[in-house]
Amino acid sequence: MSAATAEQPRVARVYTAARRHPWVLGKLGDWVIWFGPYTPAQLVVLGGGALLLIKTFSWWSWMGPVPVVLWLVSVWAVRGAKIGGRTPFTAAAGWIALLVQHPAGRIGGRVARDRQRASLTGTFVIEPEPVAAAVRARTTVRARRAVRSRRKGPAPMPVVRPVPVSGLAQLLRDAQSDQLAGGS
Repeated sequence: MSAATAEQPRVARVYTAARRHPWVLGKLGDWVIWFGPYTPAQLVVLGGGALLLIKTFSWWSWMGPVPVVLWLVSVWAVRGAKIGGRTPFTAAAGWIALLVQHPAGRIGGRVARDRQRASLTGTFVIEPEPVAAAVRARTTVRARRAVRSRRKGPAPMPVVRPVPVSGLAQLLRDAQSDQLAGGS
């Protein structure tokens, strides 16, 4: 068994180079394209430039071979063209996909749509502070004053820190003061 596996050569395939090099066209059937292989961008510039030069010959004929040389240089120049790290055709396909997609975008593969309007209703009640808590607060204040009066010497100055008051707390305070003013 080990003799049979030793005779067979091991085969390893590496596809990294195929991903690094762009798609190119070097043969059409058995015919090898001159000065090839060419990338798709080069083929577009080659075909489009030839058509443009033929149609506009009367405009540039007085310049001699200069436009033809510029056309061939431009074919050579686009051999490794990249737009944002992508080939020109994949970049153009990305722009076209961006232009035709729905303005709201997609969520989970579906067109994102705004939800229908729904009115939210609800109520809230502002109740006064329970009397037992108010009495308890007053008794603790009296107890502190009694402890201070028993101490010898002057009472230390209390540190006054501003207490942030929310809008709701102000409403409650105003409601209590109105009740006390109206009840007295």
